[in-house]
Amino acid sequence: MQFSELDLSKTYSYADYYKWQFEDRVELINGKVYKMSPGPSYIHQDICGNVYTPIKNFLNGKPCKVLFAPFDVRLPKKGIDDKSIFTVLQPDISVVCDLAKLDRRGCIGAPDIVVEVLSPGNNSKELKRKYDVYEEAGVKEYWVVGPIYQTVTIYILHEGKYQASRIMTPGDIITSSVLPGFTLDIAEMFKDIDFNEE
Repeated sequence: MQFSELDLSKTYSYADYYKWQFEDRVELINGKVYKMSPGPSYIHQDICGNVYTPIKNFLNGKPCKVLFAPFDVRLPKKGIDDKSIFTVLQPDISVVCDLAKLDRRGCIGAPDIVVEVLSPGNNSKELKRKYDVYEEAGVKEYWVVGPIYQTVTIYILHEGKYQASRIMTPGDIITSSVLPGFTLDIAEMFKDIDFNEE
């Protein structure tokens, strides 16, 4: 089956998603199929690496795990069987502290932290659809990284609703309520990246 053969007006479940073999990377949000941006640029990958590595180093010997895309995060609303799950996302980076949520196919349930590095053309999806989904699912921290202006905004879940940090830029330091003691200098996140090459 090819992506072009999908009926995008239909509602699909994880049971459908898991059977698809086409090359296009897709995500399901409330049963609707969304094609992901073309393969990430090396700038996107560099930034992801600059976020992943310090988190990985910090978590060494601790009970949480950090994982990177492609990695399916299934967000069930009712049952956890494949036909009852209608949202499957591939965050750039996920931190999961309840290791019982991990299985051979990814994560079932909300990660504690999700990091999305914006790519050209997918900003509205990250900032609206995914924001709503992560908030509803109970993701404790949602970090949105904007490469163009070298910004980070962190949404922290408080009583079921996200509260946004101020927009942070190089010189600011990220801390995390999920990972007490963790710090990340935003300047390090964008270090040695030539944005003129994009």
